[in-house]
Amino acid sequence: MPGVARTGAVAQSAGTAVPGDGGPAPEPGPSDGDTGGGRPPGGDGRRPRRGRRVLKWSAAVLALLITGSAGAGYLYYRHLNDNLKKDTLNLGDNKVAAPTPNAAGQTPLNILLIGSDARDTKANQQLGGARETFGSTPLADVQMLVHLSADRSNMSVVSMPRDTLVKIPKCTDPDDGTVHPASNGRVMTNQSLGHGGPGCTVATWQELTGIHIDHFVMVDFAGVVSMADAVGGVPVCVDANIHSRDGQGHGSGLKLEKGTTYIKGEQALQWLRTRYGFEDGSDLARAKAQHMYMNAMVRQLRENATLSSPNKLRRLAEKATGALTVDPGLDTVKKLYDLSNELRKVEPKRITMTTMPNRYVGARVEPTEDAEKLFRLVREDIALDGRDAAPEPSRDEVSEDAAAPDEEIAVQVHNGTRTDTLAPAAGRAGTVAGLLRKKGFGQATADTVGATREKHTVLRYPSADLEGDALRVAEALGIPSSAVKRSTEVSGVTLVVGADWREGDTYRAPEEDDSTPDSAQPLNGADDSACMKVNPAFSW
Repeated sequence: MPGVARTGAVAQSAGTAVPGDGGPAPEPGPSDGDTGGGRPPGGDGRRPRRGRRVLKWSAAVLALLITGSAGAGYLYYRHLNDNLKKDTLNLGDNKVAAPTPNAAGQTPLNILLIGSDARDTKANQQLGGARETFGSTPLADVQMLVHLSADRSNMSVVSMPRDTLVKIPKCTDPDDGTVHPASNGRVMTNQSLGHGGPGCTVATWQELTGIHIDHFVMVDFAGVVSMADAVGGVPVCVDANIHSRDGQGHGSGLKLEKGTTYIKGEQALQWLRTRYGFEDGSDLARAKAQHMYMNAMVRQLRENATLSSPNKLRRLAEKATGALTVDPGLDTVKKLYDLSNELRKVEPKRITMTTMPNRYVGARVEPTEDAEKLFRLVREDIALDGRDAAPEPSRDEVSEDAAAPDEEIAVQVHNGTRTDTLAPAAGRAGTVAGLLRKKGFGQATADTVGATREKHTVLRYPSADLEGDALRVAEALGIPSSAVKRSTEVSGVTLVVGADWREGDTYRAPEEDDSTPDSAQPLNGADDSACMKVNPAFSW
């Protein structure tokens, strides 16, 4: 890689103002300038909008979790526990079943990282700017799902653009019982945080993706810059000299020479904010730069010996815990430390960063068909780097539960054929229940309650003693054993006829392509050769 430079940038503390006007998130386009916080090298100190602030908190939190730096909290355990803020995990009415353990009894782990723009303290207001927005409804401007595979061999990260149009479900505020009704149509996903807290952002993700989320970690402005700087400089690369500033003052002010530079403080803020000058100037280019930064930070934390100092680790733990809000499952330093140990099992070369595939709808974006494919890969615990081990033995080979005779197996059949564009196939539950009775399952009954949405046909069972029965029903109908799931949401063997079986007596399992879509822009965590492409108009 061309020349390496180390900057002498002064670290920006939590008490240093990063001005902004706190207005609504800007629409993509030339007006969305990236004016940097503080005074950039050679810049004029113009005041940026909230929409152009750095998305740095996600990098800091992800890196903290992966490296296990929270272990320093044992030095003053109770104090750090008190630093942590806690909130309810899921404020929605609908729950997503937890994944079925693999043959070794292991289950994947999904953590939602949320970056809040809250200005509910003086420090947050200074960092976010715009005094008139003090105490205003916070927005979840950064949302990233971290998926740790069941066998702890690989990790996938899916980021969702803040302007993604989604349906926010009904959420109930756990503090005062306020009920926030479901959104009237689709709205920007970052609004979910204002519907009762991070638990509504979790509920929104689960509704959209069908992915069971185990935990969330949310961080606000205060302490983010110093928390990131505590780990030292982070190496980033550009393929040409760059100055992110145009004649109208748009841009972050980032000014770097071609090659690799170790950045921190103000320059790190500028890097993560930069849109003008990177590739086509879109938010997708900015997301790519953020992923590069996060990968580099993770590598630095794993390899940098400076963090072996107990004092430095203690300072990092102090700043990190003071900036975090977590769910009850992560409400102590020990729990965070245990989580970090799980995440540390994954080598950087098995970490894959992605952006949710999307397309523009006016000035906003919406998930594409590739996004649903990406969500499915995460749901099914398929490594996004394509390096999964050989498939496990089929479920019927490893199940220890013998099936009861067919005529004694009680099966409830539910109609899940409704889709976003199609009404449910009328009488489908009754048709398939009748098919089962013809095959000898005399206790098969149709659930006549309203139809739901289920993309693929699935068999659910509540406990290990019914696993064999569920597998037997699947075998009789030609449903693959991978579609048999253990779930606490059912009380007996339950067959949900999905949108992939709207008609006919024979189920044909769809052939699935398990490769990560190119539109997700996957980036490998060990790729230290990645370099941002500079728009020639911003080179010097």
